[in-house]
Amino acid sequence: MIADAKRERLAEILRECGSVVIGYSGGVDSVFLARVAVELLGPDRVLAVTGKSDSIASWMEDIAREVAGRFGIPWLEVETREMDDPRYAANPSNRCYFCKSELWGRLRAVAQERGFAAVLDGSNADDVGDHRPGAVAAGENAVRSPLLEAGLTKDEIRAWSRELGLPTWDQPAAPCLASRLPYGLAVTPRRLRQVEAAEVALRALGFRDFRVRHHGEVARLEVHPAEAGRVAGERARIDEAVRAAGFRRALLDLQGYRRGALNEGLGEGEMVRLVQIGSAA
Repeated sequence: MIADAKRERLAEILRECGSVVIGYSGGVDSVFLARVAVELLGPDRVLAVTGKSDSIASWMEDIAREVAGRFGIPWLEVETREMDDPRYAANPSNRCYFCKSELWGRLRAVAQERGFAAVLDGSNADDVGDHRPGAVAAGENAVRSPLLEAGLTKDEIRAWSRELGLPTWDQPAAPCLASRLPYGLAVTPRRLRQVEAAEVALRALGFRDFRVRHHGEVARLEVHPAEAGRVAGERARIDEAVRAAGFRRALLDLQGYRRGALNEGLGEGEMVRLVQIGSAA
């Protein structure tokens, strides 16, 4: 049950903004925010903008486009060039700062050119506390976070999304593809394509909540505990899919998929329990 006070507060924030450009990835939060904004402000005062680059999975772009068309959300796609920034490509622990600086700079320009008063993101109340250098970039670009300001949690956003009939209400989290590379491993288009190809193949096998982590020639698979029981039965096809994506072998992380796994090694030695999938040849 979502408290009426949170619903009212979100409406109040959006009306305060007047007209908005929304960073629109096609994920649960940004789709929800765009849908509510259109309902409250009208389509003439809302523009959902998706950044297009190698670091964004093509299937997320498809979702963004399809949902915008279905629910009458004005939508624009702009090219972002974070891959051209050597600071981003070096993949430091604050990589997201450089990516989001590029994104929010372009969205601010769109807002100014088209006469929109505010730029918004989909951060929610559960995002506080994790390692989020991208939030620094948002602050530097005067980006507001209405869902966070209203105190809405991820579960509440999913519940409200379901009320609104949004197909993304139960969609797993899907951060950028660069988040699959451990800090310090350079971000390249080839590595991002490898990750995307492997994840698309696993999704075709029916897996929903998982990650393919890039460790050079090795792919480390994190599968949600609820789906881990299926891995043994799909072992051969998983191994085939990962090899087809350009990896030499796949290792299964026995700790499973968990939020924030990329940041677990910050400041300390990382210890991960792995088991090989398929042959070592």
